[in-house]
Amino acid sequence: MSTPNAPLPTVRADLLARLAPAPDAPPYDLAVIGGGATGLGVALDAAARGFSVVLLESHDFAKGTSSRATKLVHGGVRYLAQGNISLVREALRERTHLLRNAPHLAQPLPFVMPGYKLWETPFYGVGLKAYDALAGSAGLGATEFLSARATRALLPNVQTAGLCGGVKYWDGQFDDARLALALARSAAARGALLLNYCRVERLLYQDDKVCGLVAQDTETGRDYAVQARCVVNATGVWADALRRADGQARGRQEPAMIAPSQGVHLVVDRDFWPCDHALLVPKTTDGRVLFAVPWLGKTILGTTDTPRHDLAREPRPFREEVDFILREAGRYLARAPRLQDVRSTWVGLRPLVKPAHGDGDTTKKISREHTVLVSASGLVTVTGGKWTTYRAMAEDVLDQCFDAHLLPRRAGDVTTHLPLVGAEPGAAGNPKTPPLSAAPGWHLYGGEAPAVQALPGAERELGLGLTEAMVRHAVRHEYARTVEDVLARRSRLLFLDAALAAALAPRVAELLAGEGVADAALPDFQALAGQYASPLAA
Repeated sequence: MSTPNAPLPTVRADLLARLAPAPDAPPYDLAVIGGGATGLGVALDAAARGFSVVLLESHDFAKGTSSRATKLVHGGVRYLAQGNISLVREALRERTHLLRNAPHLAQPLPFVMPGYKLWETPFYGVGLKAYDALAGSAGLGATEFLSARATRALLPNVQTAGLCGGVKYWDGQFDDARLALALARSAAARGALLLNYCRVERLLYQDDKVCGLVAQDTETGRDYAVQARCVVNATGVWADALRRADGQARGRQEPAMIAPSQGVHLVVDRDFWPCDHALLVPKTTDGRVLFAVPWLGKTILGTTDTPRHDLAREPRPFREEVDFILREAGRYLARAPRLQDVRSTWVGLRPLVKPAHGDGDTTKKISREHTVLVSASGLVTVTGGKWTTYRAMAEDVLDQCFDAHLLPRRAGDVTTHLPLVGAEPGAAGNPKTPPLSAAPGWHLYGGEAPAVQALPGAERELGLGLTEAMVRHAVRHEYARTVEDVLARRSRLLFLDAALAAALAPRVAELLAGEGVADAALPDFQALAGQYASPLAA
């Protein structure tokens, strides 16, 4: 099935009316709790198979982990080093599908791994050749051994002192939040009902089996009872809370399965990394991986892998994490960024699944594979995994639902070749398509760009490629309800230049009001932007 020719409206009153059907209406086949990558992938897969689907998210789609990735679509070189061949093979396969199904939001990206010791280039080069071999026909380009001169030519600001050579290989990058929106809207185009800012308060039971849920519209406080044959808990790092509630309903104390890990990213201007190749340092002074990734006209530096035992919606970086990234970047960048050069900082919590044995205090070695559990009441929980494999995770969830007789089995493999909203036939690999390393613009809308440009205000740019028409499109067709929704996830301004996002927020609020959406939380957003702009703010 192709994507719709015109964007579907996302009028909240209409969506809420659908959430309160007639008393004699049949239950939904599937209710998904959680609007991150995993939940949205499940909703799309189920809707594409013809199931009736409702998805509810307590905040905004991709508000949590799913908008805070390193922006890489990859098989995971580090997982190959850990010997996790099955995960790497699956991720490489899924990388191919994602690049093809959303070419406006996911594209190939060349990486260079510089070597400062004679053994590094051949050692890591052999490993990356194995990475190519695992990719097979899904490979994006052959690994190349580089001389010191060739490495300097590809990486203009790389530290040249002691440089012996390098290795070039290929992976992918993407815009995570906009990809999440594309998943949501693709599911809606196939009949799914999706609502953000609709918090699930409790599960409903009949004969000790989950039969639905009660949700609250956080804007009005109204409760909605939703009947469903199958309920999927896809709340990511917060999945244990719903599991515990389900366990208590059955008189059981469910052990925690999540070992949260924090990843910090710093954004600096492009002149610190003025090229379209990403930098990968496979082993820093403390054994972690360092990236410098060109993205939307800026450069992302990261990341960390630090255990985190609280589950804040807006976690802050630890001082030692910021110091680590800047210190390590200074070892590999000839012109090193300082704290005052940081334009934005974001922190994501990874929902790593605890190993069968161990205390979870070390998260670097915990597998990134996902886990699906079906409780005695029929609650299906999925957590773990990584953005690249969201589609395979969704298929696995549906298979588990079939095996548990929660849903009637239907033919699978419906999303492998399913283009997402905005994808245009033949766009993948088109040399005229601006790379994701370029500044934001109309190209991020893919085939929908003409429809967005037709809206009022297309010629009035607010900053960093964001126009008034894009704000209107975000409200009318992309579920945006707040200034933060627009500036953090429909556009990525908060993640690119937090101070500029704060400056533009009042005008965005005016545009929202003109579209009938009143956001009373403007001061809260400006305070949040202040935190993103100042990594070490209290």
